[in-house]
Amino acid sequence: MIRAQDLFPTRLERKLGMFERLDPVVHTPEERLSDGPLSEEKVREFDERGFLFFDSFFDKGEMEKFVQELQEYEEDEDLKVSEGTVLEPGKQEIRSIFGIHEISERFDRLTRNPQLLKIVQQLLDSDVYIHQSRINYKPGFKGKGFNWHSDFETWHSEDGMPRMRCLSCSIVMTDNNEFNGPLMLIPGSQKYFIPCVGRTPEDNYKESLKIQNLGVPDAASLTQLMNKNSIEAPKGPPGSLIIFECNTLHASNANMSCWPRSNLFFVYNSVHNTPGAPFCGNRPRPEFLANRKNWAPLKPV
Repeated sequence: MIRAQDLFPTRLERKLGMFERLDPVVHTPEERLSDGPLSEEKVREFDERGFLFFDSFFDKGEMEKFVQELQEYEEDEDLKVSEGTVLEPGKQEIRSIFGIHEISERFDRLTRNPQLLKIVQQLLDSDVYIHQSRINYKPGFKGKGFNWHSDFETWHSEDGMPRMRCLSCSIVMTDNNEFNGPLMLIPGSQKYFIPCVGRTPEDNYKESLKIQNLGVPDAASLTQLMNKNSIEAPKGPPGSLIIFECNTLHASNANMSCWPRSNLFFVYNSVHNTPGAPFCGNRPRPEFLANRKNWAPLKPV
């Protein structure tokens, strides 16, 4: 497998300072910014802040069928021992289920929702495929947090994603409030790439999906970006949608409430940005983490 030139060095033994990103945030040319469902104002907001929030993007009643299916998965003992399922550290509660669109026809159809797909294509100016899908559970009192990170840093280092032409759609399955560990983002952080320190061991994902220690930006860089841009945590009812750029720094706290928090994630990657050999030098991660078999453009359903 050929490894492309590494424009975003990371996972090194010495610290490198953060630098401005090399790729555009919005890939659509200026003259075509409004060619899609998003207004030009919304496109510029995504370009400046690195994410968009839509309260009740999907109908709450429509989401109930998805939530019911997810509850059935929580009780599925066979699913708990499958490779794509991650349990909370030292517990039997599910933390994440990867490849959810391959497990469920209902979730697969949702990846091809016409309105959602058109927004993604408008921002990436490209046909897209699903690089990764997952559901993140946070059961009441038991759901742990996720450390600060850029998804692109991991996907570049461990999956060989060459450039920043990718984004995530997080669909709220249960109420996200200030108490149950909502997704937190640093506005404007997508404009900078922060190289991280530490060589990546083989099969790092087996530990990092439970507790991420590698690929976490240094405190000084995070402090600089937080002081400049603050932190935001979009909150809303089931059916709400957060779209965030692949390099936007994000995290979440533990669920300190009795109310469960479940968010669905679809990662859309440009068909012109398919992964090659991992830049960390290891073998590729499993298919459920990085799709390498089906790069056919998604068609709306």
